[in-house]
Amino acid sequence: MIFLTVGTQLPFDRFVEIVDDFAANHPEIEIFGQIGEGSYQPKHMKYCAFLDEQSYKAQFDKASLVLAHAAMGSIITSLIESKPVIVFPRRASLGEHRNEHQLATCKNFETLDGCYVAYEKDQLLSTLSDMAHLHGGSLGLYANQELLNNIENFILA
Repeated sequence: MIFLTVGTQLPFDRFVEIVDDFAANHPEIEIFGQIGEGSYQPKHMKYCAFLDEQSYKAQFDKASLVLAHAAMGSIITSLIESKPVIVFPRRASLGEHRNEHQLATCKNFETLDGCYVAYEKDQLLSTLSDMAHLHGGSLGLYANQELLNNIENFILA
């Protein structure tokens, strides 16, 4: 199952519509979307505007792939849980956000194992079409030792 999450603060109709079009062409794939209060209503996948915490976790746990806007929580949770995540950032230039911080987030996460970034519709569809080859990351619950050593050295200096 694919779980699409666009967060709760802003609509992301462009993302939802792309995923719904993908669902139309792949009826064999179960897709569930948490789509916020956008104006686009999917026709080919199950969805709701918002999920409470327990329902969100249930949908997330069922998913073998997560599709997310560039929200730190969605990305990090996917990587900790070893679920592949495809990140599709909102763009301020398209009126989807206040600034381009989601593009910056993607640049910082795109090198992490298990995190796949798609900046454009064609990239998103291409990555989805190759989903059998996507794998989850292995981000741990704790900071890596190198970071901890750097912090300790900084404090002791």
